[in-house]
Amino acid sequence: MAYPKDYRYTREHEWISVEGSIGSIGITDYAQNSLGDIVYVDAPRIDDTVSANAIFGSVESVKAVSDLYSPVSGKVIAVNEELKTAPDKINQDPHGTWIIKVELSDAGELANLLDAAAYEAFIAEESAS
Repeated sequence: MAYPKDYRYTREHEWISVEGSIGSIGITDYAQNSLGDIVYVDAPRIDDTVSANAIFGSVESVKAVSDLYSPVSGKVIAVNEELKTAPDKINQDPHGTWIIKVELSDAGELANLLDAAAYEAFIAEESAS
């Protein structure tokens, strides 16, 4: 699967798509593929704050539970409520299914993230080891 060029990525396999000062955050195809069938998503509440590189929730699959790391700092302004009853939407469309939306507190943090080409190189290296 091609990784959207306008997204930014973490080494923990989250993505962020930014419009203005709002970032939508989800997990990558590589992550959902590694996890297998997702059965539960634990996300923060609206108005909670998240910090770059800090855990903000988790994704539970038939194989494991994985922590979710925020790519940026900010305030949660939306939570994808649909994932409460249909967490497998992440498996079906990982790059189109966001988990939370955040109002960025420091857009400069985006510079610390990987672009699509760097992320693809990172997962190729990780898969090889």
